[in-house]
Amino acid sequence: MDFLLPYNGWPLLSTLIFLPLVGTLLLPLAARWNGARIWALAVTLADAVLSLPLWFGFDPGTARYQFAEHLPWIPSFNIHYTLGIDGISLLLVLMTTLIMPLCVLCSWRSVSERVIEFFACILLMETAMLGVFMALDFVLFYIFWEAMLIPMFLLIGVWGGPRRVYASVKFFLYTLAGSVLLPVAAIVLYLHAEPRTFSIPVLMGQPYPPSVQEWVFLAFFAAFAVKVPMFPLHTWLPAAHVEAPTAGSVILASVLLKMGGYGFLRFSLPMTPLGVEAFAPWVLALSVAAIIYGGFTALAQSDMKRLVAYSSVAHMGFVTLGIFILNTSGVEGAVLQMINHAITTGALFLCVGIIYERTHTRELAAATGIGRAMPACVTGLALFGLSSLAFPGTNSFVGEFMVLAGGFAYSPSLAALTIPGVVLGAAYMLRMLQRVIWGGTANPDSSHLTDLNAREAVTLAFLALFVLWIGFSPGPFTGVMHTSVAHLLEQVRAGSIATSPQPPPDSERGAR
Repeated sequence: MDFLLPYNGWPLLSTLIFLPLVGTLLLPLAARWNGARIWALAVTLADAVLSLPLWFGFDPGTARYQFAEHLPWIPSFNIHYTLGIDGISLLLVLMTTLIMPLCVLCSWRSVSERVIEFFACILLMETAMLGVFMALDFVLFYIFWEAMLIPMFLLIGVWGGPRRVYASVKFFLYTLAGSVLLPVAAIVLYLHAEPRTFSIPVLMGQPYPPSVQEWVFLAFFAAFAVKVPMFPLHTWLPAAHVEAPTAGSVILASVLLKMGGYGFLRFSLPMTPLGVEAFAPWVLALSVAAIIYGGFTALAQSDMKRLVAYSSVAHMGFVTLGIFILNTSGVEGAVLQMINHAITTGALFLCVGIIYERTHTRELAAATGIGRAMPACVTGLALFGLSSLAFPGTNSFVGEFMVLAGGFAYSPSLAALTIPGVVLGAAYMLRMLQRVIWGGTANPDSSHLTDLNAREAVTLAFLALFVLWIGFSPGPFTGVMHTSVAHLLEQVRAGSIATSPQPPPDSERGAR
């Protein structure tokens, strides 16, 4: 396996994964001094700071997995504790570690019951999500993949809204049902691999028979499409977003949805290239449907949180579109758009949460004109809203432009079908901004509303920095993934050629 050793001999990746878990175990001790919030913030900030050497120590010129850790675990089945990151997973790991302190900050006052348990779920979620993006053994990956279900289920079901039980059960059943075929796919690949192993890098280079690839691709699709979520498997998402607490919505939008896209990139494309070739047209059609459907449905919403939730369906449609057009611009745009969606949609949920804390409603009609009382808040809302509709100069513009450029190179007619989705994105987002900032008569109860406090301002300013940074200078972000994306596409091409059925020789055709 092609790995670069750990960071200065230190198991940095394991430290990042398990620090939040250790922090969870010490939470009851911190709570004795009413310090559960401070402790959770300290742990997530420490993890964020410790993740920075990944960025500065990463070599973007190699496709090898870096900061790798490899230890025997279950030798009889060739299962190992193997961690590592490439240019794709690097961005997703940093996205996770930098988002989690914001989830703690946004829950500082809004969560007042079962505080220890709430922040324990937040920290456990961080461990599971980081494990998913770092694991290079299929069994280890699956353990982390399933581990995040329970804390997310509790975040929605215990601290959610009036229909939290319905939303949490629906989330759990959809994601569990989608994931049930993942271990089946892993076992099939293990039995066909030579040597038999669950190592993800080794499984990528195996010449599986075409029929095996197609069935395994469908098993992968069931798990990853639900998590994205792709139309029509998206129905759990609006309910989960609307009922979840603000931190839960941010985690869902910023990290959990990216696991589906990451799964397609890490498993479906390099392991089942013939399955991708066979089913890509269907996936592309569903991606275009998601873009259009998400736009129209968001346009019809009166609840701000539900509007942002349906916008996620459309935005993630661009991600799957970019992945399955299988060219450099499309895949790089899809990865960048995953990061952009995490920043922009996470920030929009934070803004809606701030408005809800003041007004106790998410209805557009009730929030009409509150910009007069909350100018700083709605300024942030406007910036992130413009980013959501891919306004030039914002981060989402770069990602969507790259996906569309790749789409036009793949098929101009396919790319043209997404244009109405872009227009709809502008329509529903500008409609929300117009109502909240300028629309109609000011809410008669808005005189007592307070604007952003220092904690909220820091949270939104941090995300606004990335909106503008990526919007005006995306080079560092695309550069760090370029070699890994090129290597991934080469794996797809090589696997497709090596395992596709070959025509018989000319002499044999003549004999027939």
